[in-house]
Amino acid sequence: MAGNGPGMLYVTMQPREGLSLDQFHEWYNNEHGPTRLRLPHIFTNGLRYRAIDGEQPHFLAIYDVTNMAHLLTPIYTDLRSNRTPREAATIGQVDVDRKFFDLVATQQSPDFVPSEQLTDEEAVGRVLVSVEVSLKPGVEGAQEAVTKWYVEEHLPMLSKVPGWLRSRVYLTPSAVEGTANDARIVTLHEYTKENGLGGPEHKASMTTSWRDEIFSKYIANKGRRVYELFYVFGPGPRELYSLSRLPASAAFSTADGLIRTTPGEKTAAIDAFVNTVDGLAIPYRLEGNPSPDAPTVAFSNSLLTSLNMWDPLVAIFKEKRPDLRILRYNTRGRHDVPTPPVPATMDMLADDLNTLLTGLRIPKLHALIGVSMGGATTLKFALKYPQRLERFIACDFNVASSEANTAAWKDRIAVAESTDGGIRKLAGLTVERWFHPHTMANKKSVADWMTDMVATNSVQGFRWSCQALWNYDMREEMKKNTIPGLFVVGEGDAKGVLVKAMDSFKGLLGPSGAELKIVPLAGHLPMCEAPEEFWEAISGFL
Repeated sequence: MAGNGPGMLYVTMQPREGLSLDQFHEWYNNEHGPTRLRLPHIFTNGLRYRAIDGEQPHFLAIYDVTNMAHLLTPIYTDLRSNRTPREAATIGQVDVDRKFFDLVATQQSPDFVPSEQLTDEEAVGRVLVSVEVSLKPGVEGAQEAVTKWYVEEHLPMLSKVPGWLRSRVYLTPSAVEGTANDARIVTLHEYTKENGLGGPEHKASMTTSWRDEIFSKYIANKGRRVYELFYVFGPGPRELYSLSRLPASAAFSTADGLIRTTPGEKTAAIDAFVNTVDGLAIPYRLEGNPSPDAPTVAFSNSLLTSLNMWDPLVAIFKEKRPDLRILRYNTRGRHDVPTPPVPATMDMLADDLNTLLTGLRIPKLHALIGVSMGGATTLKFALKYPQRLERFIACDFNVASSEANTAAWKDRIAVAESTDGGIRKLAGLTVERWFHPHTMANKKSVADWMTDMVATNSVQGFRWSCQALWNYDMREEMKKNTIPGLFVVGEGDAKGVLVKAMDSFKGLLGPSGAELKIVPLAGHLPMCEAPEEFWEAISGFL
């Protein structure tokens, strides 16, 4: 091997006495692993296993590497040399053994699907058998002979074992680490949860004359470990369960503040981000039920607001539906967008949410709730990714743009970019346009809260992302919808004009249309203006 091809980072870990497993898992799942998965040009996956053979170390993490030479570059080595204080303190309480493997050969079942491409329900429990053999020193051709036996006899025989998925042959130390005299061959064999290990086919693979010859001539020692898969990394931290079992003192934040964790049984929350293919960082907040199996409801905010616009409603959700995990994110346009900036589209906004769910390994949402541009995004997501959604609620939005609306958005861009008040001026005008007169007169704190939120929006992000609302039309497409949907609108939105508009297109949704719920004494953001009344409107549908 030249050492500049594909391979693996193979790390065994044994927490020392005194380090709680909750602290160990929360650090590894929310900080260590996702950091590496945010380098997709280096790591294509990250999988965690625990031993089922009764031996130590109890834990194994493996990462497939696109090119082993990447592990010598600063983008990776700096991760290890610039550890956070929390990581340094935790890893100091763990016995760690890191190995670099060069890939030599692969054989796999025609039905094999990599674990990272499966749901957690499908992947967790897969069995991994790790076999390491050291070669007798000074025996010429040992490595070639052992590899030939693996490829031509042993792996083909293992393929007949019920539940066999894939076998891979590696050489360690990797060539990127330099020439070593203690070259070892490692084979990794993957099986389904239910398998034929120990059965007749498996025993037959270990009782051939060729095998006896290989072991007597070339192999000095053999070690074998058996593990089961229990966690698959994505680039987005999502480990609420361990976090919920830690004290408040275990709260964590990166130096840049982009990743934060809040521990506690009732307060566990993760604030982090996932990157899109065009380089946009999507901030999100994950909270609610800490079980990894809890159904998830997601929220898509309106243009010019942040994920915090859902605060009043989320408080109700936590009280009324403690069975749900809650995901919020800042839609494209809240912050600066990547350069060179390009106009956003409805497809782009739906793709952003799909990227976020993939990064958090959420295969399907229990519900998606969106308002305004988030409402249009919600409908578009239901149409484009129906397999990822059980139901949706789209609020205070339109299914098609108009020339008048496009002209209005251009005028608002001009206000935001002007030196005469700028985004702060636009915020005041926007909230007055959005909110019901009742809110403006009797809920001044709500109006002030929303005005401040809008005023802190990125002007550049607003300019390019509001263009998603310029030229779109989902009227024909929505007729093919297959996902149950509910439409909701504030009675005073656009002085009642939007109520009439949504009533006119509710019948276009799928074969039987959608019900339209009207929230009294509310305008464009009824979940902010009248959260209790909004909850009453949607709770039955959920």
